[in-house]
Amino acid sequence: MTLITLSQALWQANQDLASATLGHPFVQGIGDGSLDRAKFAYYVGQDAFFLEAFARAYSIAAAKAPTWEIFQVFHGLTAGVLEELNLHGGYAQEWGVDLSTVAPGHATRQYTDFLLNTAWSADPGTTAVAMSPCMRLYAFLGQSLAKNQSQSHPYTAWIDTYSSDQFEPLAQQLEELVNAQAADHDLTQSTYRYAMVCELNFFEAAWQIA
Repeated sequence: MTLITLSQALWQANQDLASATLGHPFVQGIGDGSLDRAKFAYYVGQDAFFLEAFARAYSIAAAKAPTWEIFQVFHGLTAGVLEELNLHGGYAQEWGVDLSTVAPGHATRQYTDFLLNTAWSADPGTTAVAMSPCMRLYAFLGQSLAKNQSQSHPYTAWIDTYSSDQFEPLAQQLEELVNAQAADHDLTQSTYRYAMVCELNFFEAAWQIA
């Protein structure tokens, strides 16, 4: 009998939300290149705001890390987010988005407040649980969309980023922290699922932009 890890169990328990996100018209529009430019431009601005909060949450968790080794892992994951933010800076220029003027929408603020409140109030293991869905879901979306790419289009760089050999290890590193630092109880399960709901709401909010 093969035992599954906590991170694997959490991901499997939320396949309904993962499938709903992959099938969402915003994500499918990224996949085939048909997504309205204004919707993607809004998403770019909101995601940049989100990633800044994500980096802060990593840093808070690092400061609480029980060992120097775990501190270094959180610190390395923060560096990965900063690289992702640089990518968004390029997107912003390409899509005419002034990141300095971006105001977070309701779905964005709901998600970032949840992450930062968790990082400040909870232990690093629970913070890793709250952050893991973002990383695993984006790897899942990127890899799924990449399988069906037949030609380049305006969103190919997005798909390439999240399906890359560089992104998957970051998702795995965070999941290893979940496995090592978090306990399997009701709070862990509800925290993970709430983050997955926030992800789906995030895409839906961008889709609703006229």
